[in-house]
Amino acid sequence: MAIFDLDGTIIDAAPDMAAGINGLLRARGLPPLQLAEATPLLGDGLRVFAARAFRLRRSEITEGEVAAFVDGYVQAPILETRLYPDVARTLGALREAGWRMVLCTNKVEVAACSILRELGVLPYFDAICGGDTVAFCKPDPRHIEQALARARLLHRPAVMVGDNRADVAAAQAYGMPSVFAAWGYGRPDMGRGATKVAGRFDELPGLMSAALIGWTSG
Repeated sequence: MAIFDLDGTIIDAAPDMAAGINGLLRARGLPPLQLAEATPLLGDGLRVFAARAFRLRRSEITEGEVAAFVDGYVQAPILETRLYPDVARTLGALREAGWRMVLCTNKVEVAACSILRELGVLPYFDAICGGDTVAFCKPDPRHIEQALARARLLHRPAVMVGDNRADVAAAQAYGMPSVFAAWGYGRPDMGRGATKVAGRFDELPGLMSAALIGWTSG
């Protein structure tokens, strides 16, 4: 069984998130973020991203601005967001091979579902667990637990796949192996502690199997 992160792992959502926050920054007379500035701020949900963006411009975001950003993003989350290469094909192959898959993301759940549905990969997942519908978010391992519980897949051997330190840390705390998605937003050092490191999405089937075998036999 596999548990996937979303942003930086399955999708590249940085252009849409940057565009959304840049409207608020411009309204404040602050310089907009370049894409290279926005991507390192991702990984801990929409609200945290918005706060980080304003702090990068030496300012503090108001609660009203946070709400406006989240609402605006939820209404139009997929103008430029795309799947990473080989995602749909690989998820299909995993499903055919008998893998059960769950999505565990710090993103707002309704936006995650909308994006996956629009990109045609929602049916591959047994459950979606966003950061706004549970009490604890990654790196808290209880987020993983809640995601598995929704899919009725608790206590089964599983591997976490993600591009952020939060994914690796959540997997370690839960007691499961992880594969670091090196193509995503996270710096290479964020993969420290991961069981395996993948350079491309289509490498995942072999690496996930190896991670699970090594974990259970170790």
